[in-house]
Amino acid sequence: QVQLVESGGKLVQAGESLRLSCAASGRTSVRYAMAWFRQAPGRERDFVTSISWNGGSTYSADSVKGRFTISRDDAKNTAYLQMNRLEHEDTAVYFCAVGQWASCTAASAYDVWGQGTQVTVAS
Repeated sequence: QVQLVESGGKLVQAGESLRLSCAASGRTSVRYAMAWFRQAPGRERDFVTSISWNGGSTYSADSVKGRFTISRDDAKNTAYLQMNRLEHEDTAVYFCAVGQWASCTAASAYDVWGQGTQVTVAS
Protein backbone atom coordinates (compact mmCIF):
# COMPACT_ATOMS: atom_id res chain seq x y z
CA GLN A 1 0.00 0.00 0.00
CA VAL A 2 1.16 3.54 -0.72
CA GLN A 3 0.72 6.49 1.62
CA LEU A 4 0.38 10.09 0.46
CA VAL A 5 1.18 13.35 2.24
CA GLU A 6 0.30 16.72 0.71
CA SER A 7 2.04 19.96 1.59
CA GLY A 8 2.38 23.53 0.42
CA GLY A 9 -1.06 24.92 1.05
CA LYS A 10 -1.35 28.40 2.55
CA LEU A 11 -3.08 31.77 2.33
CA VAL A 12 -2.24 33.71 -0.83
CA GLN A 13 -3.59 36.74 -2.66
CA ALA A 14 -5.58 36.46 -5.89
CA GLY A 15 -3.27 36.45 -8.89
CA GLU A 16 -0.39 34.82 -7.03
CA SER A 17 1.12 31.38 -7.61
CA LEU A 18 1.53 28.37 -5.35
CA ARG A 19 3.01 24.90 -5.71
CA LEU A 20 1.63 21.91 -3.84
CA SER A 21 3.54 18.70 -3.31
CA CYS A 22 2.33 15.16 -2.79
CA ALA A 23 4.94 12.79 -1.36
CA ALA A 24 4.35 9.07 -1.70
CA SER A 25 5.81 6.40 0.55
CA GLY A 26 5.34 2.70 0.98
CA ARG A 27 4.80 0.65 -2.16
CA THR A 28 6.30 3.19 -4.53
CA SER A 29 7.85 0.58 -6.79
CA VAL A 30 4.50 0.34 -8.54
CA ARG A 31 3.75 3.25 -10.83
CA TYR A 32 0.33 4.80 -10.36
CA ALA A 33 -1.67 7.48 -12.06
CA MET A 34 -1.81 10.46 -9.73
CA ALA A 35 -4.47 13.10 -9.43
CA TRP A 36 -5.38 16.24 -7.54
CA PHE A 37 -8.90 16.89 -6.31
CA ARG A 38 -10.25 19.77 -4.27
CA GLN A 39 -13.14 20.27 -1.91
CA ALA A 40 -14.59 23.58 -0.86
CA PRO A 41 -16.88 23.85 2.19
CA GLY A 42 -20.31 22.42 1.47
CA ARG A 43 -19.29 21.08 -1.94
CA GLU A 44 -18.39 17.77 -3.52
CA ARG A 45 -14.80 16.70 -3.97
CA ASP A 46 -14.01 17.87 -7.51
CA PHE A 47 -11.43 16.64 -9.97
CA VAL A 48 -8.68 19.15 -10.72
CA THR A 49 -6.02 17.38 -12.76
CA SER A 50 -4.28 14.04 -13.23
CA ILE A 51 -1.15 12.54 -14.74
CA SER A 52 -0.55 9.07 -16.11
CA TRP A 53 1.81 6.56 -14.54
CA ASN A 54 4.61 7.48 -16.95
CA GLY A 55 3.88 11.22 -17.10
CA GLY A 56 2.95 10.96 -20.75
CA SER A 57 -0.63 12.15 -20.41
CA THR A 58 -2.33 14.78 -18.31
CA TYR A 59 -5.96 15.73 -17.88
CA SER A 60 -7.40 18.89 -16.34
CA ALA A 61 -10.74 20.36 -15.41
CA ASP A 62 -11.83 23.23 -17.63
CA SER A 63 -11.77 25.61 -14.66
CA VAL A 64 -8.00 25.21 -14.24
CA LYS A 65 -6.78 24.68 -17.80
CA GLY A 66 -4.03 27.13 -18.64
CA ARG A 67 -3.47 27.98 -14.97
CA PHE A 68 -2.65 24.72 -13.17
CA THR A 69 -0.03 22.15 -14.16
CA ILE A 70 0.52 18.70 -12.72
CA SER A 71 3.90 16.99 -12.86
CA ARG A 72 5.66 14.09 -11.21
CA ASP A 73 9.20 13.24 -10.20
CA ASP A 74 9.34 9.51 -9.70
CA ALA A 75 12.93 9.65 -8.44
CA LYS A 76 11.54 11.63 -5.50
CA ASN A 77 8.19 9.77 -5.36
CA THR A 78 6.51 13.15 -5.50
CA ALA A 79 3.80 14.78 -7.58
CA TYR A 80 3.37 18.52 -7.87
CA LEU A 81 0.55 20.91 -8.61
CA GLN A 82 1.74 24.26 -9.89
CA MET A 83 -1.09 26.78 -9.56
CA ASN A 84 -0.78 30.14 -11.29
CA ARG A 85 -3.12 33.14 -11.43
CA LEU A 86 -5.02 31.88 -8.42
CA GLU A 87 -8.60 33.01 -7.96
CA HIS A 88 -10.78 33.24 -4.89
CA GLU A 89 -12.83 30.35 -6.34
CA ASP A 90 -9.75 28.12 -6.05
CA THR A 91 -10.06 28.20 -2.27
CA ALA A 92 -10.43 24.60 -1.07
CA VAL A 93 -8.73 21.68 0.59
CA TYR A 94 -6.57 20.01 -2.04
CA PHE A 95 -6.13 16.25 -1.99
CA CYS A 96 -3.83 14.04 -3.99
CA ALA A 97 -4.77 10.49 -4.88
CA VAL A 98 -3.46 7.50 -6.79
CA GLY A 99 -5.31 5.15 -9.08
CA GLN A 100 -5.00 3.09 -12.20
CA TRP A 101 -6.14 5.43 -14.94
CA ALA A 102 -5.37 9.14 -15.19
CA SER A 103 -8.28 9.57 -17.62
CA CYS A 104 -10.72 8.87 -14.78
CA THR A 105 -12.08 12.05 -13.21
CA ALA A 106 -14.36 10.47 -10.62
CA ALA A 107 -13.10 10.37 -7.05
CA SER A 108 -14.33 6.78 -6.75
CA ALA A 109 -11.72 5.69 -9.32
CA TYR A 110 -8.88 6.55 -6.97
CA ASP A 111 -7.85 4.15 -4.27
CA VAL A 112 -5.54 5.99 -1.89
CA TRP A 113 -5.84 9.56 -0.64
CA GLY A 114 -3.76 12.00 1.31
CA GLN A 115 -5.08 14.03 4.22
CA GLY A 116 -5.35 17.25 2.22
CA THR A 117 -3.79 20.69 2.37
CA GLN A 118 -5.71 23.96 2.69
CA VAL A 119 -5.36 26.60 0.01
CA THR A 120 -7.02 29.93 0.70
CA VAL A 121 -7.05 32.67 -1.93
CA ALA A 122 -7.92 36.11 -0.65
CA SER A 123 -9.75 38.29 -3.16
